[in-house]
Amino acid sequence: SNSFCTLLHLVPCRILTPTMAAATAGKPIQCKAMVQWENGADLKEETVTVAPPKRGEARIKILASGVCHTDWSEPRSFPSPHTPKGSDKPGFPVILGHEGGGIVESVGEGVTSLEVGDHVIPLYMPECRACENCLSGKTNLCSATDETQYRGLMLDETTRFTVEKDGKTVEVLHFMGCSTFAEYTVVPELALAKVPKSAPLETVCLLGCGVTTGYGAVHNTMKVEVGATAAVFGLGGVGLAVVMGLKEAGASKIIGVDMNPAKEAIARKFGITHFVNPKDIKEGDTLEGTVWQTNGNGLDYTFECIGNTKVMRSALECLHEGWGKSCIIGVAPNGAEISAKPLQLVTGKSWTGTAFGGCKGRTQLPKYCEAYMAKRAPFVDEFVTEVMPYTEVNHAFHLMHEGKTLRSVVTFPHAGDAEVAAHRKEHAKAAALSK
Repeated sequence: SNSFCTLLHLVPCRILTPTMAAATAGKPIQCKAMVQWENGADLKEETVTVAPPKRGEARIKILASGVCHTDWSEPRSFPSPHTPKGSDKPGFPVILGHEGGGIVESVGEGVTSLEVGDHVIPLYMPECRACENCLSGKTNLCSATDETQYRGLMLDETTRFTVEKDGKTVEVLHFMGCSTFAEYTVVPELALAKVPKSAPLETVCLLGCGVTTGYGAVHNTMKVEVGATAAVFGLGGVGLAVVMGLKEAGASKIIGVDMNPAKEAIARKFGITHFVNPKDIKEGDTLEGTVWQTNGNGLDYTFECIGNTKVMRSALECLHEGWGKSCIIGVAPNGAEISAKPLQLVTGKSWTGTAFGGCKGRTQLPKYCEAYMAKRAPFVDEFVTEVMPYTEVNHAFHLMHEGKTLRSVVTFPHAGDAEVAAHRKEHAKAAALSK
């Protein structure tokens, strides 16, 4: 129903056309979003009001969003994301989602790198190019939004979302600076990667997290060389992105480790050369010993993509002494600690970690998109298991928990929107998947 569209000064998002774009600028937009009202609850479709972008911000028309494990686990594992100052509980209501692709609908004052109509991927890891971390050239961990993003707020410590509930206007919090489970969202300019309009947003949206995290860990963080040996613990979407990166890097041996035997076949298509199921390990043997034996004296690199501290230790222990490096990608529960015998480190093995695959989003994601469009890695479409309407996001979470999907993508129809229709017509494959 579009009955809400009759409200004064509110623009109905479902019939927006490029010729009307100027009419929406500077005004609130009412649209649909999937809102989580409390911890552990299913997301509920709501009509939300999205405020215009303020200085340094852009309002984005979201076409598609990947459904990532972090969308479900982050509010439950950490006290910091979307948590009001002084509180130790996650704040609600909140609009989740952080693997989105969309089109710039309007921009606030001071925005110089984006204009209306640009195609973008929101970034949970911003790139301001001005903070100490960005200027160091040593890390992708931009600190520009540290004080606000993980409380569910914009840089001015307010939210751009509200919803009417029981006769009251309720503020809705942002999630990881993105909130892509909504037809429209507002994101700082410094957290938007401009991508080629030729790239299908229904697939390249996955570069917003999982694919880039795994692929980038190989190339940016570990800088794996030709002929290297490696093991990947956890063969979900991120783990398979690591495998893809290792194959492209020219690794000579790629060992996949997962407790789900069904993962072996798909992982071999991505590039693993060996598969180890911890459930099949003989009594008296260990996981690290079994993986070690696949390469004699241990491995050059290991990647932990689960978030299990015991597996993190195993990944360290099956390294080659003197130079073996293990990369922690999986996010463990809040408060968890890792441990290892000091001798493991004294003998030259090392532990490191990565966030967003060490990728500088505004700089590198456009290049990843260009590579994909040129039929080079990262092959993003290989991760898309199914595409469904945004209203089925709870079903997508169910498939994820059951281990039946790599990545589900939810799409927003924007019926009657000529701009969206043109994009989807151009990308026939993405349009066919979304039906």
